[in-house]
Amino acid sequence: MAFNPLEEKGIPLEKQMRNWHQIVGEPYNKTEVDCYTRTRQILMNGIEVQAWGFKHQMNRFLADIDYNDRANISRIGRIENTQQMTANWMGPADQSVLETTLGYEQVAVDLTAWLAQNEPDKYVKETFDFGLLEDFDHLYRYAQFAYMTEGIEPDDIVQSKTDVIVGRPTQHHHNCNGLRLRKHYGKNNTSPQTKVNILTVLSGEQQTHNFYAEHGFMYGDHVLRETYAEIKDVEEEHVTMYESLIDPNETMWEKFLIHEFTEVCNYYTCYEDEVDERIKKYWEVALNMEIGHLQMAAEMFKKYEKRDPEEVIGKEIFIPCRFKSQKPYVQKILEAEANKRLAPEGEFYKSYEEIPNDWASYKVQEKVAEISAPSENAIRLVEIYHDRDIVSANEGLKRKETEILDKGLQRVAVAHNTVIPEDLERMIEKHESRKKETEKLI
Repeated sequence: MAFNPLEEKGIPLEKQMRNWHQIVGEPYNKTEVDCYTRTRQILMNGIEVQAWGFKHQMNRFLADIDYNDRANISRIGRIENTQQMTANWMGPADQSVLETTLGYEQVAVDLTAWLAQNEPDKYVKETFDFGLLEDFDHLYRYAQFAYMTEGIEPDDIVQSKTDVIVGRPTQHHHNCNGLRLRKHYGKNNTSPQTKVNILTVLSGEQQTHNFYAEHGFMYGDHVLRETYAEIKDVEEEHVTMYESLIDPNETMWEKFLIHEFTEVCNYYTCYEDEVDERIKKYWEVALNMEIGHLQMAAEMFKKYEKRDPEEVIGKEIFIPCRFKSQKPYVQKILEAEANKRLAPEGEFYKSYEEIPNDWASYKVQEKVAEISAPSENAIRLVEIYHDRDIVSANEGLKRKETEILDKGLQRVAVAHNTVIPEDLERMIEKHESRKKETEKLI
């Protein structure tokens, strides 16, 4: 059914203030929550952080604007600040940083996989596929520490909806940031869906960076602390990569429209898909708040740009993400593109066999890993605990693990502690042998 938020009623801005009891609701139960309720909560936290920050950018950089309009932008920012609190405070106090981290990476994998399959722009789709495999490997690396540190099995969090197995190795995600810059879309000839897709994944990646920045120091294990630092640095590169896809020629009023439209699209999807009735009611309230914000942004757009808002956002919403299992698509991309690397000057992606010897990222990778790669130590350490790495996948994919590692692992600019395919095969054989010995004793 078509849903044009510019024609819906919504909640007027002056009726959107809530009391603290409404803002800070009851958290979900971490042992009972559906994994995709958690991912929606994490994503909307990031969406609201981005939206709130953008309102402050508007008030810092827009000069010729009426006082009342500036005041209303500030009021919207305050409401979005409370929306961010409501989403973020859904997380329970007894959910550890690592448990939450696995949720963040499940967001990244399943969100990006959905976006890639529903992205009309081929170049943007390739960028989503590239980022997808990096977040996929982050989930795998954190899963090792979750098991070693807190006894958490991956499926305690991802509930078998997302595979946990090696991807493109994290040590290869460190690049010259100039190479992360992609070609931006043209604002006048790009689908609103592409604009919503990019801002959605950008908001999620930015929030992931912020979460690791604020929580990565909270464990005593030095290798885990270093791993948070390492992956936080990759998330910074992801923010650079995704934001570079946005046309910098968009005016602030166009960006205002796109931000509010993106919020509406995401809250609409959350409301449609939510299985927790209590949380579903909040998504409905937030959706109606954002319809009010979008309509106010549309009026300002018409006032200052003298244009029809539908030129920018169209006449109906798009679905940024249906959170559901993306295993078949992720496996297809994993097997086909683990060897892809960033090509220079915004080109499409190339295998590492095709990139030149003076590729700018080699110097970065050699420097950051000159002592060791913390993400590789994750696998070295879990061997001591478990004989082999922690994985959660069907047997067919498990049997391909060393093949996937071999495809994704480049042969230059690697850390001395790198787990190579032969190491992984030895670990697997050791684990299987010990398991058979244990079964004989039972």
